[in-house]
Amino acid sequence: MEEQQDFSTSIRDIWKFVLAILGAVAIFQELRKPKDERTWHGTVAGFVPYEYRVPSFNRIKDVYWNPDGKLFGSKVFGVGWAVNLGKVAGFLSDDAEETAEGPVEA
Repeated sequence: MEEQQDFSTSIRDIWKFVLAILGAVAIFQELRKPKDERTWHGTVAGFVPYEYRVPSFNRIKDVYWNPDGKLFGSKVFGVGWAVNLGKVAGFLSDDAEETAEGPVEA
């Protein structure tokens, strides 16, 4: 049991290290741009999103509760992805409706 905890701790530490490196690269990437072209959001390594703008209520809502949005989006602040709980709730309610009504016939 202790070996399993050590392994999961190691994986978590490696993941934190990778995110810290990506975060530093994202900041460096922004600082290399001319001051008037810095957006403080985008992607690093071609696909990992980063967001360093001050969070707003609307952005928080769009990231975490947007049933019409993508399942994964950039975090409200930081590096990596966030789960859109509004989309998850939509999936769950669709499954519940289908279960209650029976299988959908084509």
